[in-house]
Amino acid sequence: MSTPVLDEAVLSAGPGRPLLFVNATIHTLDPVIGDLTGADLMAVGAEIVAVGPGLHTAAEDDNALVVDCTGLTVVPVFSPAVSSLAPGNPATFAVVPSASARDRRFEKVIWWPSQAAAIVVDGEFVLVNGMSRGSFVPTAPSSSSPYLGMWIDATGFVHQELTADGRYDETRGSRRHAYQGSFWIDGDRIVYRDDLGFWAYGRFTDGVLHHAGYTFARQR
Repeated sequence: MSTPVLDEAVLSAGPGRPLLFVNATIHTLDPVIGDLTGADLMAVGAEIVAVGPGLHTAAEDDNALVVDCTGLTVVPVFSPAVSSLAPGNPATFAVVPSASARDRRFEKVIWWPSQAAAIVVDGEFVLVNGMSRGSFVPTAPSSSSPYLGMWIDATGFVHQELTADGRYDETRGSRRHAYQGSFWIDGDRIVYRDDLGFWAYGRFTDGVLHHAGYTFARQR
């Protein structure tokens, strides 16, 4: 496995200096951009400003800190604000061994970043080659979790059940089991991995679940 060139320059990079990750396989999760190979990603501050092949050539004069990601994959990291690695989205992602994006280890990378070569959150490194620089640990649901149970959206159309085995089952109108999959909770945030393969996010605020444009209340 190739590893990024990460040294003291990474840790001492001043705020606002562009970070340029080059020669990577990038899973943007954006339906328009799609997956990219031999591509680059540039982050400035907390935002992704550009992604795609040949970017390192165009950015030669930007005084960017360049990280060679040959043989590695860039993927989004769990955050309710991060749905894809499209320009304009938050610069929160992981740099991981390319093979991990093709099997269940990809799922672990998102939740246990010790699997990753580097983690960037809002444009700042929080983990470098296994050296943790921040807390990024989700928790599995427990039987006493206040978030377990049936959640119903304001219109009554969507019913979503969260169970202690870490599974969700969503009914939409007359469509029972419309979506099913696994979920994890990190503080007031929840992430879903549907059995169909897609990822979704939500947040609990004052006893209300905000997810996919819906507002859910827990059935008492």
